[in-house]
Amino acid sequence: MVYLEGVLSHRFAYKDEYEKFKLCLTIIILVFSFSRCPLCFVFLRALDAAFSFLLVWYYCTLTVRESILISNGSRIKGWWVVHHYVSAFLSGVMLTWPNGTFYQQFRNPYLAYCLYQSFVQFLQYYYQSGCLYRLRALGQRHNMDLTVEGFQSWMWRGLTFLLPLLFFGHFWQLYNGLLLFQLTRHPDCKEWQVLMCGLSFMVLFLGNFCTTLAVVKQKFQSKKK
Repeated sequence: MVYLEGVLSHRFAYKDEYEKFKLCLTIIILVFSFSRCPLCFVFLRALDAAFSFLLVWYYCTLTVRESILISNGSRIKGWWVVHHYVSAFLSGVMLTWPNGTFYQQFRNPYLAYCLYQSFVQFLQYYYQSGCLYRLRALGQRHNMDLTVEGFQSWMWRGLTFLLPLLFFGHFWQLYNGLLLFQLTRHPDCKEWQVLMCGLSFMVLFLGNFCTTLAVVKQKFQSKKK
């Protein structure tokens, strides 16, 4: 019995450390993306590369830690695991994208998107962690449940204000994908990174939008019943 309690305490401590890691890196990414805006500092490709490397390391670390948490009882939806793999791939492609005309055209929209996304993720963590704490205290949620970048059914009461922010971010991903596809049609565009980033943003949009829409649809159907 004592051994079992020790195992559970270690699992919960690892989950808590994972949540703190996400919060700290979200704040760092928020500050870093803001510092790369044109109004703050002069353009330096090396700093952009450092920012992309930070994102690659962050998402790769999340996938490893989430695999450990899933094996220890955390109920993470399949898409949110895939989401981090796609985000890591996208950040890696951005890291290898050489400086040029097309990179410069996409740089500012991309940094603005990263700034908005990290801000929304910070809001999500702040409100989701409080909601999860209350639900766990009432015995309505599992102790190993995590905050996520998306919307789940347990967030419906009290957290629906996040939905417009999430949908706006989803359509921003669609805009980035369409912008990149438009750049690929330019006769001087020879960089494979443009197409790969466009495909990655479209996958993120479809996965995030369909998953969030499915949760909303399921909730409305359950309320009707």
